[in-house]
Amino acid sequence: MTGVYEHALGSEAEDLHPKVRQRYSIGPEDGFATVGRGEMDIRRGVQFLPVLYAMPTRNLLFPESGDDVPFSVTTVAYRDEAGHEVMTTRREFEFESTRRRFDSLTVWDEDAGRLLDFLGLGGHIVSELHPRVEDGTLVVEGGRQWLRVRGRYLPMPGPLAATVEVRDRYDETEECYHVDAVVETLAGQVLSYRGSFTQERESMTDVPADLRPTRGLWTLPPE
Repeated sequence: MTGVYEHALGSEAEDLHPKVRQRYSIGPEDGFATVGRGEMDIRRGVQFLPVLYAMPTRNLLFPESGDDVPFSVTTVAYRDEAGHEVMTTRREFEFESTRRRFDSLTVWDEDAGRLLDFLGLGGHIVSELHPRVEDGTLVVEGGRQWLRVRGRYLPMPGPLAATVEVRDRYDETEECYHVDAVVETLAGQVLSYRGSFTQERESMTDVPADLRPTRGLWTLPPE
């Protein structure tokens, strides 16, 4: 098995539900993308609306909310220009009047033995990721965060840093994946989404430009 989460979890990956492990073990040589489709219930903190309205242009968070929002998630793995093993996750939410996208590039930092998430187009917000396994569920929490400005990494001030937790599990009875994601700060909840989806594979030998949201990662954040 390969994949950035396999590297980060090590032997703990064996404790994942087989379907969850299969979902996150996609590697650069696999030649396919995974595509999930389902529905999400989305909530956001009203106090963060001014910030959320500014984020969609960079394929980050968004101000809309709702129940049973059509959702798709595409993941693909490859090696970037700097030789890092990476995994792109593209999430799309279909609201009545608009479509929102939330992109991330997850990078395995082999030298430091850590997982990093570059968020949105250009990866201007960066977070350490700390994955673990609970009863077959993949639980991912955010760690230190930086602003990436012209190749430099500026530590995110404490009041602006977000707490992130994502839980991804597989339900044998319903035969689908369930995800529960929450983004919070000291001032309250920024955004959350919860729902379920089914997944299939699609052949993809060449990763297109829109699934390469961040490029030029010749340097990574300090350890």
